[in-house]
Amino acid sequence: MTTISDSLIAAAGRLRDEVDRLKFAAPVAHAYNPLRYAWRAHQMYLRRYGNSPKRVLFLGMNPGPFGMAQTGIPFGQIAAVRDWLGIETPIDRPAHEHPKRPVTGFDCHRSEISGERLWGLFAKRFGTAAKFFRDHLVMNYCPLAFLEETGRNRTPDKLAPGERAELFAACDEHLREVVRILRPDWLIGVGDFATKRARDAFPNSPPQIGQILHPSPACPASNKDWAGTVTAQLRHLGAWPPNS
Repeated sequence: MTTISDSLIAAAGRLRDEVDRLKFAAPVAHAYNPLRYAWRAHQMYLRRYGNSPKRVLFLGMNPGPFGMAQTGIPFGQIAAVRDWLGIETPIDRPAHEHPKRPVTGFDCHRSEISGERLWGLFAKRFGTAAKFFRDHLVMNYCPLAFLEETGRNRTPDKLAPGERAELFAACDEHLREVVRILRPDWLIGVGDFATKRARDAFPNSPPQIGQILHPSPACPASNKDWAGTVTAQLRHLGAWPPNS
């Protein structure tokens, strides 16, 4: 019998293989696909926590260099993944690695601040990962991390139009499949980009789509009580109970 986790893993595998076939021109010098080299960790995440329908699906943009690019887990700050999600496994290396952005997996000593904030909020609110994942899951829209020759991160919205169209077609279909599998009431974009992609993928149909402030320190508003702001946003939407 095929389980929900089996279906999510199969969908992620199809996305992994499809984006591997895409080509990206300068200024993109490297495209990391953690669904390939960190597949073991990503499978563990989906197997352990994607095993039931969800009420709320959080959607991020793409892997951060010190988060999912290292751990294979969306917003995958090392300490949060290891200590709260309880996932730690060997991570392989990208075939074409940037010397300034090595993948050292759980030995990475840099912290992904966005992931630290996101998982920190969920840990404070729910206590245990099991309680959070009973009704929630966190995914990324795009599985690829893009690096320029200097090592600078390049976000998917900055790709050339033709490259963007091919990539977004694959990611849209994967997102629609994930929603078919999980049947969430809410699809919450973490930041502007993810929210726009969610609305484009579901223009006239459920789930309900909302947006929260992105936790990146590059966003000035996120550096002052991000957790309080986002909790209020989720309560106002109705995705979280108003008085909890």
